[in-house]
Amino acid sequence: MNTSDDDLLDRAFLALADPARRRIIARLSRGPATVNELAEPFAISKQAVSKHIQVLEQAQLVTRSRDAQRRPVHLDPARLEALTAWIDRYRLVREEQFRNLDAVLSEQAASRGRQTKDPS
Repeated sequence: MNTSDDDLLDRAFLALADPARRRIIARLSRGPATVNELAEPFAISKQAVSKHIQVLEQAQLVTRSRDAQRRPVHLDPARLEALTAWIDRYRLVREEQFRNLDAVLSEQAASRGRQTKDPS
């Protein structure tokens, strides 16, 4: 991963650190929406929602398009997939370590079991 990728990763995780932006992402996972539609469930101004969307755009998690007078916001699934892939790399390493530890512990338990059954 190069510096540009690291910067994008940093921006994405910083963007997702905010609960309002995570709720916007969750809403966009169901389909595109306008700023007005995204602002409905929030007790904040449309301008504040627009600023949250700008942060998500800078992190390349969302895009905007033009549909006549509407400017719908779209989730960028490829960027989310890149985040998931980054997380999965480390999750898979840890899972392998835990499987190895489980195997060692199981072998030790089996060995102790054999020792208690063998009175010699």
